[in-house]
Amino acid sequence: MIDLNLLSSFNIKEAYNILKPLILFIIGMVVYSVFIFKFYRFIARKEIFKLNLQKYSEKGFGWFKKVLRIIFYIIEYILLFPVFTFFWFIIFSILLSFLTREQTMQNILLVSIALISTIRIAAYYNEELSKDLAKMLPFALLGILLVDISYFSFSTSLAVIKQITSFWSIMSYYLIFAIILEFVLRISYGISPFKQEESKKK
Repeated sequence: MIDLNLLSSFNIKEAYNILKPLILFIIGMVVYSVFIFKFYRFIARKEIFKLNLQKYSEKGFGWFKKVLRIIFYIIEYILLFPVFTFFWFIIFSILLSFLTREQTMQNILLVSIALISTIRIAAYYNEELSKDLAKMLPFALLGILLVDISYFSFSTSLAVIKQITSFWSIMSYYLIFAIILEFVLRISYGISPFKQEESKKK
């Protein structure tokens, strides 16, 4: 039997006020988790960009195919890679600014680029390891939020993030380093447009 007294005491406005923060919290966690899931799997791949170069160079003479491969290779790792690296750099810096209480922006940028570089190196060794590294920081932030939301000082974190515009020169050096590192890794592992062509033929 349904308790009529319980139903009579039910207040829609009160239920809305109680459940609204819960629903918003769940939506926020779902959106954040999906974003991190897509984000860490992308940065942790050895082959970041899955442009099918073979598809764009099926026809033509041998030298023309090689030229096309070089062009797409340049698009991927000279044009697109710096953009995505900068994006990862900013994301990790923001996450670290929320995790740290007394770190300077310069230290946060240093740790961010070190983490990105470590993830990229690990991707060429073992992609599972790089995935674990890539998701460690974002999910650590989520874990701390669930356990102790008072840990975060949003005003302090935002004040630190606002300082990022003062460190463009440092960020540019870090970005150049990450690009050179990626090229060194690809050359070390023999990944080039010509190598890709030979492997596909085999």
